[in-house]
Amino acid sequence: MSVSYLEANARERIGQLLDAGSFIELLPPSQRVVSPHLAQLDAPVSFDDGVVVGEGRIGGLPVMAAAQEGGFMGGAVGEVHGAKLVGLLQRAIRKQVAGVLLLVDSGGVRLHEANAGLIAVSEVMRAVLQARAAGINVIVLVGSSNGCFGGMGIVARCANVVIMSEEGRLAMSGPEVIETANGVEEFDSRDRALVWRTTGGKHRYLMGDSQALVADDIGAFRDAALEALRAAGPSALTLAGLEAEQAMLQQRLERFGDAVDPQDIWRALGVAAPQDVAMLEADQFVAMADAHRVRG
Repeated sequence: MSVSYLEANARERIGQLLDAGSFIELLPPSQRVVSPHLAQLDAPVSFDDGVVVGEGRIGGLPVMAAAQEGGFMGGAVGEVHGAKLVGLLQRAIRKQVAGVLLLVDSGGVRLHEANAGLIAVSEVMRAVLQARAAGINVIVLVGSSNGCFGGMGIVARCANVVIMSEEGRLAMSGPEVIETANGVEEFDSRDRALVWRTTGGKHRYLMGDSQALVADDIGAFRDAALEALRAAGPSALTLAGLEAEQAMLQQRLERFGDAVDPQDIWRALGVAAPQDVAMLEADQFVAMADAHRVRG
């Protein structure tokens, strides 16, 4: 039976993504490890600080996994939230698991915690790269309502693999942030079609920023994550790999720098009628896009 990834909460996602009964939560709500900053601002707290972390198995493979709860402050990262992610990644290195699954549902840094949140995100980035250097593959899943923005958007692009659904969104700055900073002429956040064709899963897959596009179904995310783990190659970053990535980004600027709409990029890639293919189901879109997409 299909279960919507978009509509599930963090515990439902992580529980159904992993093998039944295998997930063991670390620092559960019963331990009440909460942000030390929110109470000072008379802001509500969550006993898990908006992120579920633990260990389990997927297809029999041992993994560490974390799921952000978008229902609490939009999944924003604060000091404790970030520390739980860092600790999970460090535990993955010690236990030499098959991989780390990060179920991202976040608008970025928690503004209530300002510098503490920014530092927390930077520590998460470093921990992701340390895990990769230790041979641990990090896989990010994006398909929830808050998407993957701000600092978590950078974290996602530090990972080995990004798996998205059409409903997922991935970017550095959110639409409202861009509009506030540069005006509605630059980006109209109320134009939902524009938002999704700029930051949504289909565009990110076509651009090579996401390595897999799946339907809005927890089972589909599970299958893609398991496939990514089983097919995983070298995890560590290399200088040659970084130079290739930089060259690819430079080529994007040269090729698409004059585009005013993502559909212009799609046409430049050879997609004849982007207004039509945008309506395809995920599997149909992947079959079409694989002939055109930018390779990362």
